Amino acid sequence: MRQADWYFDFISPYAYLQFHQMARLPADITVNYRPVLFAGLLNHWGQLGPAEIPMKKSHTFLLSRWRAEKAGLAFKAPPRHPFNPLTVLRLTIALGAGHATVGTIFDHIWGTGHDGMAPESMTALADKLGVSDLQAAISDQAVKDTLRKNTEDAVAAGVYGVPSFLIDGQLFWGDDMFDMMLEWLNDPSMLDHPEAKRITALEPAAERRR
Repeated sequence: MRQADWYFDFISPYAYLQFHQMARLPADITVNYRPVLFAGLLNHWGQLGPAEIPMKKSHTFLLSRWRAEKAGLAFKAPPRHPFNPLTVLRLTIALGAGHATVGTIFDHIWGTGHDGMAPESMTALADKLGVSDLQAAISDQAVKDTLRKNTEDAVAAGVYGVPSFLIDGQLFWGDDMFDMMLEWLNDPSMLDHPEAKRITALEPAAERRR
């Protein structure tokens, strides 16, 4: 079996869209779900998130809704965005970060449009997942440490956005890269083409002042 690390944050509608494409992966791929704090990635690389740029935020939601509709996938954005995803990220880890848990949380936020952090929404989500003491689950130090390590591991691997697949050292960022990744899984030599190597190592001719 080939191993794939999938770095994601529930704050991303693109991660929701990609999650619902997992069935298209080859049968010999095992996905390791790695929840990360997207804000931690942004802080490390000095970036703004899409939702922090008003026009980009509007574009993101319009495109996500359109793509979900084309895929026959339910899509209802939460009432507030961006939201603080720490509760749902930690809850995922506390429950073992399995496929069913991840799917239930994504569908709660992006499929049916529940708030991503409001106490009443989180209580309802915990009930769906059979968690009787939500605060105890998300307050466990081992859970917090795992989320921090996932985010640190992602940074160390060069991950700068979510969702991102890391397979055999090769990084594929974004749901729109999924089809390219599937082709690469079938034929890894596609990235050995001289032009592919050249364009991934282009020298800058100008840089913005930071």
